[in-house]
Amino acid sequence: MNLIFLTLARIENIEQRGIYSDLMRKFRDEGHQVYIVCPCERRLGMKTSLIESYGVHILNVKTLNIQKTNIVEKGIGTLLLEYQFKHAIKRYLKGIKFDLITYSTPPITFTDVVNYLKKQTPQAISYLQLKDIFPQNAVDIGMLSVSSLLYKYFRRKEIDLYKASDYIGCMSPANVRFVLDHNDYICADRVEVAPNSIELCNKKEPLAGQENAEKCYIRKKYGLPIEKPIFIYGGNLGRPQGIDFLIRCLNAIRNRLDCYLVIVGSGTEFEKVNNWYNHVKKSDTNNEMNVKVMHGLPKADYDMLVKYCDVGLIFLDHRFSIPNYPSRLLSYLENKMPIICATDINTDIGSIAQKNGYGFWCESKDPADFVVLVDKMLQSDIKRMGQKGYEFLCQHYLVEHTYKAIMSHLV
Repeated sequence: MNLIFLTLARIENIEQRGIYSDLMRKFRDEGHQVYIVCPCERRLGMKTSLIESYGVHILNVKTLNIQKTNIVEKGIGTLLLEYQFKHAIKRYLKGIKFDLITYSTPPITFTDVVNYLKKQTPQAISYLQLKDIFPQNAVDIGMLSVSSLLYKYFRRKEIDLYKASDYIGCMSPANVRFVLDHNDYICADRVEVAPNSIELCNKKEPLAGQENAEKCYIRKKYGLPIEKPIFIYGGNLGRPQGIDFLIRCLNAIRNRLDCYLVIVGSGTEFEKVNNWYNHVKKSDTNNEMNVKVMHGLPKADYDMLVKYCDVGLIFLDHRFSIPNYPSRLLSYLENKMPIICATDINTDIGSIAQKNGYGFWCESKDPADFVVLVDKMLQSDIKRMGQKGYEFLCQHYLVEHTYKAIMSHLV
């Protein structure tokens, strides 16, 4: 089978870990011909090109900067993506008949590309991997108004993309309910759970004493305490994460002696968090500060750091009406870490964690509620909760589960 995957994610090497590269490797390993179309942003200074990476074809399409850039370039770049992708496919993948057309949001502007590919192969199945419900998420956090022309334009594009999709794979049951409740033209049998998922690493069991030595080395490398439980937040630091609330939580526990918090990330709001950190560090010299903020690390370094932390943190703005389900959860569960979720009331990431015994949840409004969960976690059996999370990952969030969900429509 030939499949084409359209994505906003930058995939340079199919062997690198990530929710999309892991899934595409699964398709490759099952004997399918995989073609990935992804952006090559102008900051990289490269031209559009087609390469082969470990048996997978990757079409890098030159675009404007569309991530971690100003809102004007991001907006124009997103609008141009559809034309740029379709033009590149016509030139570099001409004549290839695809059995499966799959694509992820963001963005929601792939409709013309999907329709073009389906016109070339009418029997092809189109499958949307819904990772982002836009433009409603932008409305929730005050970036768009429902009365604006921009909102109406993007809402129309969203509807068109849903209509062009034979099937829609959602990240969680709450996502399925939201899509069906807010789009009554979609038949329920077209929407299903196809979660964020990963391929587990083949990790060798460490020799006696080796793991503890490695833990000491990693913690010392980043200036972290050896013995204290470490709570870590890793990933994007932007408006969706409710940065003001995050900072209030850091303020509430920064002088505690029984735990340590590490924030590792990047994004549009990173400097806001970092400026708070630097200001407090200079002014609070009389107290031990048990918080550290670091800029995002290379994935391999981040994975090693997470391995030797104890509890994973997930933050989302309390205003969200859409049920986000951040993929950073997967690295926490893979490393047998329980989680604390401070989010809106609509996502089910916290309720699923609580129901299955690997985490706690509070609404992201009052930092005192977050402090209560920190206390609760420190009084719990962290290792046992982490093991439950790992078992849940193995039962629900491996690439085999997403692969089977998609392939069930093609056999």
